[in-house]
Amino acid sequence: MRRRSVLLALPGYAICLPGHALAPAQLSFPRDFGAHPESRTEWWYATGHASAGERQFGFQVTFFRTRVDATREMNSRFAARQLVFAHAALTDVQGQRLWHDQRIAREGFDIARAATGDTDVRLRDWSLARRADGYGARIAAADFALDLRFAPTQPVLLQGEQGLSRKGPEPRHASYYYSEPQLAVTGAVTLKGQRFECGGKAWLDHEWSEELLHPQAVGWDWIGMNLDDGSALTAFRLRRQDGSALWAGGSFRARGGAVRVFGPGDVVFTPGRHWTSPLSQASYPVEWMVRTPGASYTVRAVIDRQELDSRASTGAIYWEGLSDLFDAAGQRVGRGYLELTGYAQRLRL
Repeated sequence: MRRRSVLLALPGYAICLPGHALAPAQLSFPRDFGAHPESRTEWWYATGHASAGERQFGFQVTFFRTRVDATREMNSRFAARQLVFAHAALTDVQGQRLWHDQRIAREGFDIARAATGDTDVRLRDWSLARRADGYGARIAAADFALDLRFAPTQPVLLQGEQGLSRKGPEPRHASYYYSEPQLAVTGAVTLKGQRFECGGKAWLDHEWSEELLHPQAVGWDWIGMNLDDGSALTAFRLRRQDGSALWAGGSFRARGGAVRVFGPGDVVFTPGRHWTSPLSQASYPVEWMVRTPGASYTVRAVIDRQELDSRASTGAIYWEGLSDLFDAAGQRVGRGYLELTGYAQRLRL
């Protein structure tokens, strides 16, 4: 990895540039719902599932903000000091198909922005904004549209040590990170001109970082699962080229309970069934055994074909999709998203 190379991690989305250890977290809301333009990279990542009668959908909306250091001393208002990227995807369960779109623009000129003080990120007619009653996401993509609202039902979940989440063996491998699980979803999904009024559950992650990804890490595996009993499970690992774990972590919070934070030795991902992409020829583990201190689970993709080609924006090809969570007895106990990166190629932006 060249010193000036850049990697984008999902959803540890991390810009890989020379960095330093982050200070202990002192997150304050609503301020930290908003953007942190002084940090190198930042992302708001909403995933969930919604149904309209028998019709089921998974959805993903992600906005990224990246600081551009090369233009910081320029006085021109045309200098691209911040870039804003956005990804959106819709999984049609019955149709066994993933729909995906992406955008990129420099911040400013009423085209793109990431506001400070509260969540308000926009890229042309795509937006994710927080108000007193929750979040609103509006996406008008080529073949689908999302007009969804996410209402909190639980307090913010601070990941790691009170919001400072280690991502590697050295202190500088870290991000500020909080989640909002068990969001109540209402609104509409439009697919190929047909509108569906939907309800469901969502999960939102927000991270910002000066992170230096360890040179041995080629990718990561991550789950964010809303359990049916109101619990929330996060688990991730960073992966070496040979498939072994370089680092791992996560958390579990029972409904109304305290957060249990997982250390690198607490989480074990064991791959099961694979699916090979006809686009990239990458082989993705779409079924996993995930062991945590409290329980072991099976994670299984709802449909296999959920690979995203974002080479037109972030330069990445990765798998990210709606998945079910099963307990040790084989009972389905939750649903959420699984993300697999670094299988098609080492991610570079």
